[in-house]
Amino acid sequence: MATTQPTEPEAFAPDSPSGVLAHTLQSRHVTMISFGGIIGAGVFIGSSGAIHTGGPGVALTYGACGILVFLIMRMLGEMAVANPGRGSFAEYAALALGPWAGFVTRWLYWYFWVFTVGAETVAGAKLLHELGLPGELWMIGLGLVLGLTATNLLSVRAYGELEFWFALLKVTAIALFILIGLGFLSIFGGGPTKAATTLLGHGGFLPKGAFGLLAAVPIVIFSMMGSEVATIAASESADPAANVAKAGRTVALRIMVFYVLAMLVITSVVPWDSLTVGLSPFKRVLDQIGIPYSGLVMSVIVVTAVLSCLNSGLYITSRMLFELSKNGDAPRFLSTTAANKTPAFGIAVGCVAGFGAALAQLFLRDDVFTLLSSTSGDIILFVYMIIALAQIRARNRMQAQGRTPSLKVWLFPWLSYAVIAAIAGVLILLALMPDQRLTLALSAATVAATFAALMLRRKVERVN
Repeated sequence: MATTQPTEPEAFAPDSPSGVLAHTLQSRHVTMISFGGIIGAGVFIGSSGAIHTGGPGVALTYGACGILVFLIMRMLGEMAVANPGRGSFAEYAALALGPWAGFVTRWLYWYFWVFTVGAETVAGAKLLHELGLPGELWMIGLGLVLGLTATNLLSVRAYGELEFWFALLKVTAIALFILIGLGFLSIFGGGPTKAATTLLGHGGFLPKGAFGLLAAVPIVIFSMMGSEVATIAASESADPAANVAKAGRTVALRIMVFYVLAMLVITSVVPWDSLTVGLSPFKRVLDQIGIPYSGLVMSVIVVTAVLSCLNSGLYITSRMLFELSKNGDAPRFLSTTAANKTPAFGIAVGCVAGFGAALAQLFLRDDVFTLLSSTSGDIILFVYMIIALAQIRARNRMQAQGRTPSLKVWLFPWLSYAVIAAIAGVLILLALMPDQRLTLALSAATVAATFAALMLRRKVERVN
């Protein structure tokens, strides 16, 4: 691949349309978006599968995967501070590795979020239907998508404000859960001795050994996707570089509190082997403590998490299409903006694509959709790999120019290479798991197809 770099982002597409996004998101919006980005239905429900796979020691898996995500965010922060105002993280990949990296990263990330929108639409529709909302699932899902699409069309400020309150509710809920759990263990749960007995008395802290911790990695790391959303939102704030850097610095703290501590509280209150995969371990703990209406409380929180993810998904799909169009990699009309500086056509296309994915989940064979959505989950690992490679190239270029970034990844280049090795390790782990091989193969095929589309585009350009 060619790696000759343009000096300005416009060099990717000199004739690109002149759509301009607003910069009305405030620092509090970006901060709370980054806080809430890693808290979705994956932690409230999906954590039951992680605990079942790894036992209480899965908290270590959450911590290790959290460090990986933190380092990815640190890399993004370094590149954002060194090249402020460049757009989303895909723009930094393009600046460091060449236009091909922007093309591949944006389309893969768009693909990932289209299926996320579809899955969250169906999950939200089912939850609301269970809570008594009348209507067919597809009708409820359509209502959710249209409602949040309208919010995104209203203004980026409207998206940020809604996401601020969604994220605040999620953060408050999980913080209260941890405090309630610790209070119960200290006052009513028999103290540290009883907690240790529950935590360690059912096969020990590592009942399935080190392999159990490794086997939980795919579940855990996919539940942490979302921190990078802050880098996209920050590009529409007044000080993008500072907001990206701030989000990157606080990721580690959020993960330690929201994931690691929550897993330890859960497995200290109830035996890990008594949890049911697919059911919320948070609800089980609240039931054990005796919190009234815990089922309703958790349903409201999970619905909020789903709506938050759906809201962000519609936002991200439109911004990826906007950048693709600005760089000549998607139809030009997708980078035109309305009077309020929102990419209206991109939002509409994201709405249609996401709802199409939701209909596929509702009406296709379940195993077909599961394969497609799981493929999108694996693809984010390839995106993270490109980010790590971009940071290494960008830092080397800065050092060659005698520049030192004010915010940087430590122990360069060894820690950066360690991140790449860790991602490669996860991919190898997936290849060694029989039930993950087909998904990984389809993910690799999707990445290959994206590169093939890039080659075809370049060939057409040369012919023309």
